[in-house]
Amino acid sequence: MVQVAAALLFALAAGLGVTVILAMLRNNEDAILSALLGDGAFPDVAATRTGPAPQRVTLRRANRRRPALRAAGPALHAQPVVSRAA
Repeated sequence: MVQVAAALLFALAAGLGVTVILAMLRNNEDAILSALLGDGAFPDVAATRTGPAPQRVTLRRANRRRPALRAAGPALHAQPVVSRAA
């Protein structure tokens, strides 16, 4: 009986997975098929160009060192966990 229930559960999960895959294909058919063919979802004209940058940007160096962060002290006094009335 448990084996029959497991088989039915497996069949239900497999059917749900196939349904999700078909729904994804229906919504994004062009993008998925072009990606599978190796074209990618976007045309070449919209792609970014790789290679050297037209201008070189140099970063500024800091003139002085930053002070180290100090741990903040307790802002309030610690209250006892158990009240004195207990």
